[in-house]
Amino acid sequence: MDRLTSLPDELLCHILSFLPTKSAVVTSALSKRWLNLWKLNPNLDIDDSVFIHAEDGKAKREDIRQSFVGFVDRVLAMQGDSPITSFSLKCITGIHPDTVNRWICNVLKRGVSDLSLFTDFTCEDTEDDSYQLPRELFFSSTLVKLKLRSEHCVDWWWHAKSSSLPMLKSLDMDSDLIFCGEIEEFIPSFPALEELRMASMEWLEPYVTVSSATLRKLTLHGTGCEEYVNPTSVSFDTPNLLVLSYFDLVAEDYPLVNMNKLVHAVINLIVTDKQVKRLRELNNEEDDDDDVVLHFGNVVKLMNGIQNVQILSFTADTLEVLSQCCDTLPVFNNLKFLGITSEEGRGWQAMPALLKNCPRLETIILRGLSHYVTDKCGDACPCISREDKGSSLRSCPVNRIEIQGFLATMKEMTLIKHFLDYFPSLKRLDAVVEDNEPTQLRNPELSKCVTEMFGLYNKLHPSCSVELMVSPFLQKKWREQGHI
Repeated sequence: MDRLTSLPDELLCHILSFLPTKSAVVTSALSKRWLNLWKLNPNLDIDDSVFIHAEDGKAKREDIRQSFVGFVDRVLAMQGDSPITSFSLKCITGIHPDTVNRWICNVLKRGVSDLSLFTDFTCEDTEDDSYQLPRELFFSSTLVKLKLRSEHCVDWWWHAKSSSLPMLKSLDMDSDLIFCGEIEEFIPSFPALEELRMASMEWLEPYVTVSSATLRKLTLHGTGCEEYVNPTSVSFDTPNLLVLSYFDLVAEDYPLVNMNKLVHAVINLIVTDKQVKRLRELNNEEDDDDDVVLHFGNVVKLMNGIQNVQILSFTADTLEVLSQCCDTLPVFNNLKFLGITSEEGRGWQAMPALLKNCPRLETIILRGLSHYVTDKCGDACPCISREDKGSSLRSCPVNRIEIQGFLATMKEMTLIKHFLDYFPSLKRLDAVVEDNEPTQLRNPELSKCVTEMFGLYNKLHPSCSVELMVSPFLQKKWREQGHI
């Protein structure tokens, strides 16, 4: 008797729970003992791509769909009413929504606690290009974790006012667009919710309040109001929140930001090129009271609300918006890790104030160094010569800098030297070269020159380790060329 067969049924079922359901069903052919073991499996993982690959070139797409539907129907029927813990369903071959909802209702009746759905429907099968979840899902007393992925709009709205999921702790929704009604009525449906992720959100009303005493992790990736209009007001009343990822058009006001326990935040306040142009013109012409850009300075209220974070990341758009409140930025007393993404068309005007207001900063991760140069960049960069060179850097205690997406341009090399000269506590600086970036280091002569420059940096700044980090592919190429 082989070792596997000698194991008890409970352990064999546990092993089967890690297999895709189709593979688990195949084990029934091993022997009589294995015939019904898979039926006891409380975890179903069903993926129609297995059918697509297996039948590739042997049947038409409609035949594949019918084969998949028949398989799922048989699996659910053979399991009967046995309890089920998790159900993961991926169907992207155009199964009709009514069929998918029938399967969902089956596992809901059997007490499923972990439900994961990845669906894609044909335009002919959905009304108004949106997918309506089954009514039974909105009143489950057993669901603890729910994950939704859809290539179509996910419409939660039609049941939002009456839904109740008392046990739900994790909700993850991602689609081309999400309709959930008013967020103030949506979140109270989940009194135990700890993790919420909503991508491609569109606010129904311009006044938004996210309120929950149970949330620990919140991810909101929004597109503003209808037709990409900036929200008028966004508030957060989440006193126990620990992690925040917030991407959205800039609101005109943030009247309430209650998240004193926040540890980690990623902020992307999205602005258009037209709005950026207006931001830079505000002091040069008469202001229009109806111009939404005039209110961007209120983003300081959001900064005040997240000032206790230890890990903070800003996109290039966010940094541009922060230029409107440089003089009123709060002090981030607990901040140890700062991430900044830079883009050619967005400025660093807020960088001097930001660096001065991080008295315990240890690490800075810079995704790119290119930025729009203005005299308001101050001494954070050497792009414009000035008398008070490096003053904001001298007050910053950072000891490690990592530059990602390093391209080895002359501006980047100059900026690295600037950092080495004026960050007094800097112990380590890594410039990371990535294979997929159009770096000039692919030029043999230039790569040799840059390598020599980094060697010189180490000699001139012996207290700081300056490293050019390259992938194994580039290292091999440089060795072949004799540069390292």
